[in-house]
Amino acid sequence: MIDRHDLTALIGSRICHDLISPIGAIGNGVELLMMAGGTQGPEVALIAESVANANARIRFFRVAFGAGSSDQRIARTEVQNILTEITRGGRLQIGWTSGQDADRAAVKLAFLLLMCVETALPYGGRVRVVAEGKGWLIEAEGSKLKIDPDLWEILSNPRAATKIGASQVHFALVPEEVSHQSRSLVVKITDQTIRLEF
Repeated sequence: MIDRHDLTALIGSRICHDLISPIGAIGNGVELLMMAGGTQGPEVALIAESVANANARIRFFRVAFGAGSSDQRIARTEVQNILTEITRGGRLQIGWTSGQDADRAAVKLAFLLLMCVETALPYGGRVRVVAEGKGWLIEAEGSKLKIDPDLWEILSNPRAATKIGASQVHFALVPEEVSHQSRSLVVKITDQTIRLEF
């Protein structure tokens, strides 16, 4: 019998795998139109920008929701590229500091936590992710944090009676992933900062 955690991750991997090819094909089609001297107007630019954003989001979700074991590695350049693409033109800045490559499972947990942080920074802010040895630190700063105490309680108390919507599913997945990796998570929140250590 497949573990529920593994099954959830496999579903995430399958969805992302099946979506990445058609999104890439649309991007290639737009490039061919532009190269052939087709319409260069704002419509094509909007399609190209939307495809690039969708592609980056799928790559991000593939790591955050997909299957990944501790013996798999992910290159720092790949992570930085994904984060650059998903934050392009937005108000959120993410700095990523790690070695040449990192444990894919740890990056998965970091990405889930980045989604939690993004939820708390609707007006933007700066985030720093640092990997030191086996320990990770995520520091976020914003002038207007929007913290839902019930959601954030789930990170330290998975049995908290909080209703979760689709846009907050990452909060429910964090404790499960922390437990799966046999880690502990420390959460510290002030008026303008969030500090997460695992």
